[in-house]
Amino acid sequence: MDTFLQQLINGLTIGSLYALVALGYTMVYGVMKLINFAHGDLVAFSAYVGLTIFSQFFGASANSLINVVIIFLFTAIIVAFVGVLLERLAYRPLRTAPRLSAVVSALGASLVIQNAIMLIWGPNMKIFPSDLLPNTIWEIGGVILTFTQVLILILSAVLMIALYFFINKTKIGTAIRATAIDQDAAKLMGINVNRIITIIFIVGSALGAVGGLFIGIYYRGLTFDMGWLYGLNAFIAAIIGGIGNIPGAMLGGLLLGLFNAMISGYISTEWAETFTFMLLIIILIVRPTGILGEKTAEKV
Repeated sequence: MDTFLQQLINGLTIGSLYALVALGYTMVYGVMKLINFAHGDLVAFSAYVGLTIFSQFFGASANSLINVVIIFLFTAIIVAFVGVLLERLAYRPLRTAPRLSAVVSALGASLVIQNAIMLIWGPNMKIFPSDLLPNTIWEIGGVILTFTQVLILILSAVLMIALYFFINKTKIGTAIRATAIDQDAAKLMGINVNRIITIIFIVGSALGAVGGLFIGIYYRGLTFDMGWLYGLNAFIAAIIGGIGNIPGAMLGGLLLGLFNAMISGYISTEWAETFTFMLLIIILIVRPTGILGEKTAEKV
Protein backbone atom coordinates (compact mmCIF):
# COMPACT_ATOMS: atom_id res chain seq x y z
CA MET A 1 0.00 0.00 0.00
CA ASP A 2 2.88 2.38 0.75
CA THR A 3 4.27 1.79 -2.73
CA PHE A 4 0.86 2.40 -4.29
CA LEU A 5 0.32 5.66 -2.38
CA GLN A 6 3.85 6.85 -3.20
CA GLN A 7 3.36 6.15 -6.89
CA LEU A 8 -0.05 7.81 -6.72
CA ILE A 9 1.52 11.03 -5.45
CA ASN A 10 4.35 10.80 -8.00
CA GLY A 11 1.84 10.15 -10.77
CA LEU A 12 -0.35 13.10 -9.85
CA THR A 13 2.74 15.33 -9.75
CA ILE A 14 3.98 14.23 -13.17
CA GLY A 15 0.42 14.28 -14.53
CA SER A 16 -0.03 17.88 -13.41
CA LEU A 17 3.06 18.83 -15.44
CA TYR A 18 1.74 16.96 -18.48
CA ALA A 19 -1.63 18.66 -18.08
CA LEU A 20 -0.13 22.17 -18.01
CA VAL A 21 1.81 21.49 -21.20
CA ALA A 22 -1.11 19.65 -22.86
CA LEU A 23 -3.34 22.70 -22.41
CA GLY A 24 -1.13 24.61 -24.84
CA TYR A 25 -1.58 21.93 -27.49
CA THR A 26 -5.32 21.64 -27.01
CA MET A 27 -6.02 25.39 -27.02
CA VAL A 28 -4.17 25.94 -30.30
CA TYR A 29 -5.79 22.90 -31.90
CA GLY A 30 -9.23 23.88 -30.65
CA VAL A 31 -9.10 27.25 -32.41
CA MET A 32 -6.74 26.71 -35.35
CA LYS A 33 -7.00 22.92 -35.91
CA LEU A 34 -3.19 22.93 -35.87
CA ILE A 35 -0.80 20.75 -33.86
CA ASN A 36 1.80 23.16 -32.51
CA PHE A 37 4.79 20.82 -32.55
CA ALA A 38 7.03 23.65 -31.35
CA HIS A 39 5.18 23.86 -28.04
CA GLY A 40 7.34 21.20 -26.37
CA ASP A 41 10.49 23.10 -27.32
CA LEU A 42 9.00 26.27 -25.84
CA VAL A 43 8.61 24.30 -22.61
CA ALA A 44 12.31 23.36 -22.72
CA PHE A 45 13.18 26.97 -23.57
CA SER A 46 11.28 28.16 -20.49
CA ALA A 47 13.35 25.90 -18.21
CA TYR A 48 16.58 27.36 -19.59
CA VAL A 49 15.24 30.92 -19.32
CA GLY A 50 14.25 30.32 -15.69
CA LEU A 51 17.69 28.88 -14.93
CA THR A 52 19.37 31.92 -16.51
CA ILE A 53 17.22 34.38 -14.56
CA PHE A 54 18.01 32.48 -11.36
CA SER A 55 21.77 32.37 -11.89
CA GLN A 56 22.21 35.89 -13.27
CA PHE A 57 19.94 37.94 -11.02
CA PHE A 58 19.23 36.01 -7.82
CA GLY A 59 21.75 33.25 -7.13
CA ALA A 60 21.77 32.00 -3.55
CA SER A 61 19.04 34.44 -2.49
CA ALA A 62 16.43 33.02 -4.87
CA ASN A 63 14.85 30.74 -2.29
CA SER A 64 12.84 33.74 -1.13
CA LEU A 65 9.20 33.21 -2.09
CA ILE A 66 8.97 36.66 -3.69
CA ASN A 67 12.05 35.97 -5.82
CA VAL A 68 10.65 32.60 -6.93
CA VAL A 69 7.40 34.31 -7.98
CA ILE A 70 9.42 36.89 -9.94
CA ILE A 71 11.36 34.13 -11.73
CA PHE A 72 8.12 32.38 -12.71
CA LEU A 73 6.48 35.64 -13.78
CA PHE A 74 9.34 36.88 -15.95
CA THR A 75 9.84 33.44 -17.50
CA ALA A 76 6.14 33.24 -18.40
CA ILE A 77 6.25 36.72 -19.96
CA ILE A 78 9.35 35.93 -22.05
CA VAL A 79 8.01 32.58 -23.26
CA ALA A 80 4.58 34.10 -24.02
CA PHE A 81 6.31 36.73 -26.16
CA VAL A 82 8.22 34.02 -28.04
CA GLY A 83 4.95 32.10 -28.49
CA VAL A 84 3.28 35.15 -30.05
CA LEU A 85 6.33 35.71 -32.26
CA LEU A 86 6.12 32.07 -33.34
CA GLU A 87 2.49 32.48 -34.34
CA ARG A 88 3.17 35.67 -36.29
CA LEU A 89 6.14 34.30 -38.22
CA ALA A 90 5.44 30.58 -38.65
CA TYR A 91 1.65 30.13 -38.56
CA ARG A 92 -0.21 33.29 -39.51
CA PRO A 93 1.20 33.52 -43.08
CA LEU A 94 0.04 29.93 -43.68
CA ARG A 95 -3.41 30.20 -42.12
CA THR A 96 -5.21 29.83 -45.46
CA ALA A 97 -2.67 27.39 -46.90
CA PRO A 98 -3.19 23.59 -46.96
CA ARG A 99 -2.96 22.09 -43.49
CA LEU A 100 0.17 20.11 -44.36
CA SER A 101 2.06 23.37 -44.93
CA ALA A 102 1.32 24.52 -41.39
CA VAL A 103 2.40 21.13 -40.00
CA VAL A 104 5.73 21.35 -41.82
CA SER A 105 6.13 24.92 -40.56
CA ALA A 106 5.47 23.75 -36.98
CA LEU A 107 8.10 21.01 -37.29
CA GLY A 108 10.57 23.54 -38.71
CA ALA A 109 9.85 25.95 -35.86
CA SER A 110 10.46 23.12 -33.39
CA LEU A 111 13.90 22.46 -34.88
CA VAL A 112 14.75 26.18 -34.90
CA ILE A 113 13.92 26.58 -31.19
CA GLN A 114 15.72 23.35 -30.26
CA ASN A 115 18.89 24.38 -32.09
CA ALA A 116 18.66 27.91 -30.71
CA ILE A 117 18.68 26.44 -27.19
CA MET A 118 21.76 24.38 -28.08
CA LEU A 119 23.58 27.39 -29.57
CA ILE A 120 22.78 29.72 -26.67
CA TRP A 121 23.27 27.37 -23.70
CA GLY A 122 25.42 24.64 -25.26
CA PRO A 123 24.83 20.93 -25.91
CA ASN A 124 25.84 19.74 -22.44
CA MET A 125 23.33 19.05 -19.70
CA LYS A 126 22.57 21.90 -17.33
CA ILE A 127 21.66 21.20 -13.72
CA PHE A 128 18.85 23.17 -12.14
CA PRO A 129 19.75 24.35 -8.61
CA SER A 130 18.31 22.38 -5.73
CA ASP A 131 17.88 25.42 -3.47
CA LEU A 132 15.37 27.36 -5.56
CA LEU A 133 12.55 25.99 -3.39
CA PRO A 134 12.70 24.78 0.22
CA ASN A 135 13.88 21.18 0.58
CA THR A 136 11.17 20.37 3.11
CA ILE A 137 10.12 16.71 3.17
CA TRP A 138 7.14 15.19 4.95
CA GLU A 139 6.86 11.46 5.66
CA ILE A 140 3.31 10.31 6.28
CA GLY A 141 2.89 6.62 7.00
CA GLY A 142 5.91 5.68 4.91
CA VAL A 143 4.90 7.94 2.01
CA ILE A 144 7.31 10.76 1.18
CA LEU A 145 5.92 14.13 0.08
CA THR A 146 8.18 17.04 -0.82
CA PHE A 147 7.49 20.77 -0.79
CA THR A 148 8.09 20.85 -4.56
CA GLN A 149 5.43 18.19 -5.15
CA VAL A 150 2.91 20.05 -2.99
CA LEU A 151 3.61 23.31 -4.82
CA ILE A 152 3.28 21.63 -8.23
CA LEU A 153 -0.03 20.00 -7.28
CA ILE A 154 -1.54 23.14 -5.76
CA LEU A 155 -0.36 25.66 -8.36
CA SER A 156 -1.26 23.37 -11.27
CA ALA A 157 -4.76 22.86 -9.86
CA VAL A 158 -5.20 26.61 -9.35
CA LEU A 159 -4.03 27.42 -12.90
CA MET A 160 -6.23 24.74 -14.48
CA ILE A 161 -9.30 25.84 -12.55
CA ALA A 162 -8.57 29.49 -13.42
CA LEU A 163 -8.23 28.60 -17.10
CA TYR A 164 -11.50 26.67 -17.05
CA PHE A 165 -13.37 29.66 -15.59
CA PHE A 166 -11.57 32.05 -17.96
CA ILE A 167 -12.73 30.04 -20.99
CA ASN A 168 -16.28 29.43 -19.77
CA LYS A 169 -17.18 32.51 -17.71
CA THR A 170 -15.60 35.54 -19.41
CA LYS A 171 -16.32 37.48 -22.60
CA ILE A 172 -12.88 36.69 -24.00
CA GLY A 173 -13.49 33.02 -23.22
CA THR A 174 -16.80 33.18 -25.05
CA ALA A 175 -15.02 34.74 -28.04
CA ILE A 176 -12.42 31.94 -27.93
CA ARG A 177 -15.15 29.28 -27.93
CA ALA A 178 -16.97 31.04 -30.77
CA THR A 179 -13.77 31.26 -32.82
CA ALA A 180 -13.13 27.56 -32.21
CA ILE A 181 -16.56 26.72 -33.63
CA ASP A 182 -16.41 28.87 -36.79
CA GLN A 183 -13.85 31.57 -37.48
CA ASP A 184 -15.80 33.11 -40.36
CA ALA A 185 -18.98 33.38 -38.30
CA ALA A 186 -16.97 34.81 -35.41
CA LYS A 187 -15.64 37.54 -37.73
CA LEU A 188 -19.19 38.40 -38.80
CA MET A 189 -20.11 38.78 -35.11
CA GLY A 190 -17.34 41.37 -34.67
CA ILE A 191 -14.75 39.11 -33.05
CA ASN A 192 -11.13 39.94 -33.88
CA VAL A 193 -9.90 36.43 -34.73
CA ASN A 194 -6.24 37.49 -34.92
CA ARG A 195 -6.48 38.92 -31.43
CA ILE A 196 -8.11 35.74 -30.12
CA ILE A 197 -5.39 33.55 -31.64
CA THR A 198 -2.75 35.82 -30.09
CA ILE A 199 -4.43 35.40 -26.70
CA ILE A 200 -4.44 31.60 -26.89
CA PHE A 201 -0.73 31.61 -27.77
CA ILE A 202 -0.05 33.92 -24.82
CA VAL A 203 -2.03 31.78 -22.38
CA GLY A 204 -0.84 28.44 -23.76
CA SER A 205 2.81 29.49 -23.84
CA ALA A 206 2.63 30.94 -20.31
CA LEU A 207 1.14 27.70 -18.96
CA GLY A 208 3.85 25.77 -20.79
CA ALA A 209 6.45 28.07 -19.21
CA VAL A 210 5.17 27.25 -15.73
CA GLY A 211 5.23 23.56 -16.63
CA GLY A 212 8.77 23.86 -18.03
CA LEU A 213 10.06 25.57 -14.88
CA PHE A 214 8.47 22.90 -12.70
CA ILE A 215 10.02 20.18 -14.89
CA GLY A 216 13.42 21.79 -14.35
CA ILE A 217 12.90 22.10 -10.61
CA TYR A 218 11.49 18.58 -10.24
CA TYR A 219 13.91 16.64 -12.48
CA ARG A 220 16.79 19.19 -12.35
CA GLY A 221 18.61 17.91 -15.45
CA LEU A 222 18.10 20.07 -18.56
CA THR A 223 19.03 19.08 -22.11
CA PHE A 224 18.45 21.09 -25.28
CA ASP A 225 16.28 18.31 -26.81
CA MET A 226 14.17 17.54 -23.74
CA GLY A 227 11.23 19.43 -25.23
CA TRP A 228 10.58 16.59 -27.66
CA LEU A 229 10.03 14.01 -24.88
CA TYR A 230 7.87 16.16 -22.62
CA GLY A 231 6.03 17.67 -25.56
CA LEU A 232 5.27 14.22 -26.95
CA ASN A 233 3.92 12.97 -23.61
CA ALA A 234 1.79 16.09 -23.23
CA PHE A 235 0.51 15.68 -26.79
CA ILE A 236 -0.43 12.06 -26.02
CA ALA A 237 -2.20 13.29 -22.87
CA ALA A 238 -4.20 15.78 -24.95
CA ILE A 239 -5.21 13.01 -27.37
CA ILE A 240 -6.19 10.66 -24.55
CA GLY A 241 -8.39 13.30 -22.93
CA GLY A 242 -9.77 14.62 -26.21
CA ILE A 243 -7.74 17.01 -28.36
CA GLY A 244 -9.38 20.43 -28.44
CA ASN A 245 -11.15 19.79 -25.12
CA ILE A 246 -9.65 21.75 -22.21
CA PRO A 247 -11.03 19.55 -19.38
CA GLY A 248 -9.95 16.60 -21.50
CA ALA A 249 -6.35 17.85 -21.58
CA MET A 250 -6.39 18.19 -17.80
CA LEU A 251 -7.84 14.72 -17.32
CA GLY A 252 -5.56 13.17 -19.93
CA GLY A 253 -2.46 14.65 -18.31
CA LEU A 254 -3.37 13.35 -14.86
CA LEU A 255 -4.30 9.90 -16.16
CA LEU A 256 -1.11 9.60 -18.20
CA GLY A 257 1.00 10.67 -15.23
CA LEU A 258 -0.68 8.07 -13.00
CA PHE A 259 -0.33 5.41 -15.68
CA ASN A 260 3.40 6.09 -16.15
CA ALA A 261 4.00 6.13 -12.40
CA MET A 262 2.27 2.80 -11.87
CA ILE A 263 4.12 1.18 -14.76
CA SER A 264 7.43 2.53 -13.42
CA GLY A 265 6.65 1.43 -9.87
CA TYR A 266 5.32 -2.06 -10.55
CA ILE A 267 6.93 -3.11 -13.87
CA SER A 268 9.92 -1.06 -15.06
CA THR A 269 10.78 2.53 -15.92
CA GLU A 270 12.32 1.26 -19.16
CA TRP A 271 8.91 0.00 -20.30
CA ALA A 272 6.95 3.12 -19.32
CA GLU A 273 7.14 4.75 -22.76
CA THR A 274 6.21 1.49 -24.50
CA PHE A 275 3.12 1.06 -22.35
CA THR A 276 2.25 4.73 -22.92
CA PHE A 277 1.99 4.18 -26.67
CA MET A 278 0.06 0.95 -26.09
CA LEU A 279 -2.42 2.92 -23.99
CA LEU A 280 -2.69 5.56 -26.74
CA ILE A 281 -3.40 2.89 -29.36
CA ILE A 282 -6.10 1.31 -27.20
CA ILE A 283 -7.74 4.70 -26.56
CA LEU A 284 -7.71 5.53 -30.28
CA ILE A 285 -9.28 2.16 -31.13
CA VAL A 286 -11.94 2.22 -28.44
CA ARG A 287 -12.66 5.98 -28.45
CA PRO A 288 -10.93 7.85 -31.30
CA THR A 289 -12.01 11.28 -30.04
CA GLY A 290 -10.52 10.71 -26.58
CA ILE A 291 -12.11 10.03 -23.21
CA LEU A 292 -14.09 13.28 -23.05
CA GLY A 293 -14.17 13.67 -26.83
CA GLU A 294 -13.26 16.58 -29.05
CA LYS A 295 -15.84 19.30 -28.65
CA THR A 296 -17.63 19.94 -31.92
CA ALA A 297 -20.60 22.02 -32.85
CA GLU A 298 -23.33 20.91 -35.22
CA LYS A 299 -23.97 23.46 -37.95
CA VAL A 300 -27.59 23.79 -39.05
